[in-house]
Amino acid sequence: MHAAHGVYAWLAVLALVLVTVLTRSFFLLPDREPRLPGWLRQGLRHAPVAALLAMVVPEVFLSNGHLLADWRDARLFAVAAALLYYLARRNDVTGTILAGAATLMLFRLGLGWP
Repeated sequence: MHAAHGVYAWLAVLALVLVTVLTRSFFLLPDREPRLPGWLRQGLRHAPVAALLAMVVPEVFLSNGHLLADWRDARLFAVAAALLYYLARRNDVTGTILAGAATLMLFRLGLGWP
C-alpha cells in the first residue's frame, strides 16, 4: 500500500507541473498579440504602479496594523526624501529608491529614531 501512495504523489506532482506550464505559457500560443479594448490597455498601463503602491503604502503608514502616531518615524522621512528626489529627477527610478533607502538607513542607524 505504501508504493501506491508514492505513485499518487508522483501523479499529483506531474499534474501540477502540467497545469502550471499550460497556464503560464498560454499567452505564447497565439500567432499574434491579442487585441485588447482601449480602456483595458489604458488600465493595464497603471497596473505596475498600483501593485507597487499596494505593497509600499501599508508598510510606510501602518505599524502593527495601526496608523502611525509618531510623525518622527524614519519611514516618513524616507518617503519625503524619495519624493523630493523624484520631483527633481523624474526619470531616475533607481535614484529615487536609493534616496529613500539611504534616508531610512541614516535615520534608523545614525540617529536612532524609530
